[in-house]
Amino acid sequence: MAKAIHDAEKHLQRMRNIKKHVDQRIAKAQEDKGTFVLLTGNGKGKSSSALGMVARALGHGMKVGVVQFLKGEWNTGEIDFFKLQDNVQWEIMPSGFTWETQNREADIASSEEAWAKAQTMLADATFDLVVLDELTYLLHYEYLDEDSVVSALMNRPDSQHLVVTGRGATEALIELADTVSEIKEVKHAFKRGIKAQKGLEF
Repeated sequence: MAKAIHDAEKHLQRMRNIKKHVDQRIAKAQEDKGTFVLLTGNGKGKSSSALGMVARALGHGMKVGVVQFLKGEWNTGEIDFFKLQDNVQWEIMPSGFTWETQNREADIASSEEAWAKAQTMLADATFDLVVLDELTYLLHYEYLDEDSVVSALMNRPDSQHLVVTGRGATEALIELADTVSEIKEVKHAFKRGIKAQKGLEF
């Protein structure tokens, strides 16, 4: 972050320079297309950010598809809320967290089943936004073929927005995405012995 300028004239000049720079970038950024946003990193908030975009899109009357990988039958407030909304299709991978199943073959089968639903959304131009929550884990564990996943992401309809979340995003996903945010963990309540809280974590 830039150091504060206390001199009024210098501050005004800096703000004018910044405004000029921003205006120039806005003038150049006139392409209207589906955008791929990748949210990765070890910090808390990746899925929450993605679901904020779901709410924003629904507020504009857009059609949204969500596939949650690795969430399983874990009941969360956002699932209960968004499933009540019109224009949203919500799919959850049936087997849940891999450390619960402890069965690689079952996890692969479950991953492929959930991915098939994701592929249907990615091929359907009526979906304005598709969110693939925790998809990165399936590539990390090699439950899905990365080339096939990347191909489906690249070949989605031009107008379709895409959000992918999860730790340890691959280089291919980072290269393909239009916007990449890495969420860094500074502190987490769980490490201080505070359990997951209703309304914050679930």
